[in-house]
Amino acid sequence: MTELIRIRASSLPELFDCPARWEAKNIKGMRLPSTGAAQLGRAVHAGTALFDLGRIRGAGLSAEDCATEVVKTMRHPREEVDWGDSSPAVMEGIALALHRKYCAEIAPGFDFVDVEAECRGLEIAELGIELTGTTDRVYRDERGRFGIADIKTGKSAVGVDGTVRTAGHAAQVAVYELLAEEATGRAMDAPAVIIGLQTAKTDAGRRAGTGSVTGARELLAGREGAPGLLEAAAAMLRSGIFFGNPRSTLCHQKYCPAYESCRFRR
Repeated sequence: MTELIRIRASSLPELFDCPARWEAKNIKGMRLPSTGAAQLGRAVHAGTALFDLGRIRGAGLSAEDCATEVVKTMRHPREEVDWGDSSPAVMEGIALALHRKYCAEIAPGFDFVDVEAECRGLEIAELGIELTGTTDRVYRDERGRFGIADIKTGKSAVGVDGTVRTAGHAAQVAVYELLAEEATGRAMDAPAVIIGLQTAKTDAGRRAGTGSVTGARELLAGREGAPGLLEAAAAMLRSGIFFGNPRSTLCHQKYCPAYESCRFRR
């Protein structure tokens, strides 16, 4: 029996953006320091997860009770962090502000039933791959259906009109739906939701919003004459051919550990 190739769901967007960068990180094990923005995202995820778990369990935790998790994550990173032109103190302030905004403006609008639902392995034997990963949230809508919610932080996460850009997230969202079904035993029939939290140094620039994604799974499964993304990913992994994408917005020494030696930048 052929050994299954394990893929982290969170890495799939990078595989399709620049396979060579994905290979450097996930197969060759090459590493770069994490970024301040990534550490901010981890901190917001940690604090909001504790808050939502408290709501599910009826623990009565306030946003301030859970803010300690934000601070702890920011001050004790699990890996080296390159803070760039910012500082840990500034980024911590932004993370705390976004945490409070989420707790006040986003969480009350959802009936969450699972937080950080972990799938240790979803086997897709016909493709020779196994998907792993954690889904941020599973919610129940007013019709009793279940769906996933994925939290995104970033400088362009939410538009000035409060809308969240969902373009480009469908493939990852669809994988999270599969993982959530495996982890919880529930069908994900409700639209997937992207929860956007806009990072900014001022209160005026910080925004929170949501956007929905429907029909994402067709991208994964494909249709007759048009293979899905999972089949394409499996073929790439089996072939061992990982081409580079020098036009990627992340084609930079700050984001790619293989940047200096990459032959595709010529």
